[in-house]
Amino acid sequence: MKVLVPVKRVIDYNVKVRVKADGSGVDLANVKMSMNPFDEIAVEQAIRLKEAGKAEEIIAVSIGVKQAQETLRTALAMGADRAILVIASDDVHNDIEPLAVAKILKAVVEAEGADLVLCGKQAIDNDMNATGQMLSALLGWSQATFASELDIDGGQAVVTREVDGGLQTIKVSMPTVVTVDLRLNEPRYASLPNIMKAKKKPLDERTAADYGVDVTPRLSVLKTTEPAGRKAGVKVASVEELIAKLKDEAGVI
Repeated sequence: MKVLVPVKRVIDYNVKVRVKADGSGVDLANVKMSMNPFDEIAVEQAIRLKEAGKAEEIIAVSIGVKQAQETLRTALAMGADRAILVIASDDVHNDIEPLAVAKILKAVVEAEGADLVLCGKQAIDNDMNATGQMLSALLGWSQATFASELDIDGGQAVVTREVDGGLQTIKVSMPTVVTVDLRLNEPRYASLPNIMKAKKKPLDERTAADYGVDVTPRLSVLKTTEPAGRKAGVKVASVEELIAKLKDEAGVI
């Protein structure tokens, strides 16, 4: 089984995001970038499937700017076998939209003959939570989203997924697209020997035009602003006062 894992270069989750003074977008100058945390979990799960003898090859794919090479090298150091970088923009501020990403991934999946696509449920920069679902529709494959457990049983994937009411376990036919959630696993740290080995692993570069995909944005950002600061809380002396405030001031009951 060949596993394809899309990974995205995003602002590191430990970095406080700053908005440009003119409100035209997020300030990326001298900002630490790293792999999207949900994608790290997807890479780790692909490696575990390979270690269990259920996967033969892991291919990491990133779509965006040339600097995403660093993100792919991280995936290779973790244990991916090879990587593909699809350069779709020269501007680090230009975020490729989910539909364009899904179309490129569809072409990559078909070219590589992948049997399973493991991707993060969403990217922490735009929180779209759409690429996996769009890719499933374009390929005509089954899908399982928000996976907290995953196992491959013959021609089926057994997925426990997190839903509003708790946990739901489903079986989907292979090939399939699975989007992973935070509780699926704990990603490993890349060891120094593996980081050195990653430099020699294959990393192919392509362009969106190679796959015949137009990445022209369909959305335009009018303005970017920081969220409003949270208001200070209020202490109450009794349950009766709490109920009164929730009823009369907040209007929630």
